[in-house]
Amino acid sequence: MTSTQDSSWKHGHATPTRICRSAHGALRIFVLLVTVALATSAAAATRPDPAKTRAYIDHAWDTLTRSLDDCSALADSKVSTHSVLYLPAQLPATEQLRGIAKRCGVGLRTLPRAIGKLGDIDPAQLPGQGLLYLPHPYVVPGGFFNEMYGWDSYFIVLGLVADHRTGLARDMVDNALFEVEYYGGVLNANRTYYLSRSQPPFLTAMMSAVLGDPASFHGKADRQAWLAQAYPLAVRNHDIWTRPEHRAGDTGLARYFDLGSGPVLEARDAGYYRGVIKWLLAHSSENPGYLVKASQHPDDAEATQLKSASCDVRSSKVCADAWLGGFRLSADYYLGDRAMRESGFDVNFHFGPFAGSTHHYAAVGLNSLLYRYEMDLHDFALQLGKTTDAAHWANVAQARKQAMDRYLWHPDAGIYMDYDFVGGKPASYPYLTTFYPLWAHAASAQQASAVRDHLSIFERPGGLSMDAHASGAQWDEPFGWAPTNWLAIAGLDAYGFHDDARRLAGKFCATVDRGVATDGTIREKYNMVLGNADVHISAGYTQNVVGFGWTNGVYLKLQEILHGDVAPATGAPAPSTSADNVMK
Repeated sequence: MTSTQDSSWKHGHATPTRICRSAHGALRIFVLLVTVALATSAAAATRPDPAKTRAYIDHAWDTLTRSLDDCSALADSKVSTHSVLYLPAQLPATEQLRGIAKRCGVGLRTLPRAIGKLGDIDPAQLPGQGLLYLPHPYVVPGGFFNEMYGWDSYFIVLGLVADHRTGLARDMVDNALFEVEYYGGVLNANRTYYLSRSQPPFLTAMMSAVLGDPASFHGKADRQAWLAQAYPLAVRNHDIWTRPEHRAGDTGLARYFDLGSGPVLEARDAGYYRGVIKWLLAHSSENPGYLVKASQHPDDAEATQLKSASCDVRSSKVCADAWLGGFRLSADYYLGDRAMRESGFDVNFHFGPFAGSTHHYAAVGLNSLLYRYEMDLHDFALQLGKTTDAAHWANVAQARKQAMDRYLWHPDAGIYMDYDFVGGKPASYPYLTTFYPLWAHAASAQQASAVRDHLSIFERPGGLSMDAHASGAQWDEPFGWAPTNWLAIAGLDAYGFHDDARRLAGKFCATVDRGVATDGTIREKYNMVLGNADVHISAGYTQNVVGFGWTNGVYLKLQEILHGDVAPATGAPAPSTSADNVMK
């Protein structure tokens, strides 16, 4: 090597040491840039984006739709028995249905007799539990809720209509009408173990949703013919709520009530009921009398006595196993437990611990829904030219409103309260259903304004909580749900409280958006205090199911309140009520 070459290393040219240092520095800069880029990308991926929520909903309608052509529709994770499809007694099994049963590996059976009214068949007497046939496709809530549910379907139908999926929306309503005709009423869901109970009565509201969309029908004649066929079935479904079992004493109001007894048939084991006993033993001062002293293994004489005092330990393994520390649950508790499930509010502590006194209450929510139902029947009768019917329904609705004002409205407090007709007293504290009379248009302007002034009891950063009492149960503080948020917000909007409606709509939508940004899912319920899907239940059901049908539907309806229309699936601008702004 020459001296010239040596000097070149000394005068401004890179030495081996400098080259290494330079390369190392460049690598550090590169790594830093990549890290920043990845962090920025991750932040963007987890930033709440309504367009992503909207895209999720578009896809979810398809993934949540079931029909008998799909074997997955027949599966039921809630029971461990072999899958069975039941047909109404009046409908013969077709070759197509036999082929589906064979292909899907399920049993095909016919109900033992025609059903005239809810409860005509005791599902406990069937040889096995199974799916009840429905003629049209339907949307399920999600997760292990793999059937068409009663009140879920209303909010799903709202979303389908808002999303211009009118054919599927009409299919859902036609299925509900089919349940009334062949199974005695709109059921909790189309499983045999639900043949003893209904759910919150939204049938006429579902009908109104499709009737209000011209795209649901081929023309005026088609619409009128459909209404003429649906109207008497809607009347028949209303009859459920005026039967003696559903009357709230002599108040003129209704209550929730399941026509069965003992533990529910869908309970796979006694774990839930033992948990109730355990809680009551640990909180003896809060036990309303739900416990019965009993043996773990009763003899025949005690077993006979327990049939009326508790449940039939000889015929139900769940009943037999529902024992802890020398105690069983009372027969009245089981009635309340079943009524709670008909109410849809499973589980809450508003209607007693674990809602075991639900059947003791003339509920604000139920009677508001029935008032709206009766006014819908009035409107349908007028459209069909049945003026005598229309006058009848107007009188029935007015009588209900007067009873609501007498027993449920508290003018001094300015709020609606559930009424314990057994104890002759109002509930201990208000529930979010106090806003249902606004949705039903059962409140006067003064009543609506007074109820609106109590928003602070329920409003949280993420939307509306069920109440202000944290029990650990999913239908209490701090949890909020799409259906109750929608009914309250729509009610406020209907009475002119538009700013409140938009604010609350923004909060709940932002909560859903945050959930999608966090894990890419829409959930059954949300934490209203945290404004996200971080839900920890300590009493009752603990899962936060992914799906989720009614959240999808309500989100689309809330977007209409926020923006006047449903946002497009892609390229949607962020709403003015962003996640960050709502949480401040």
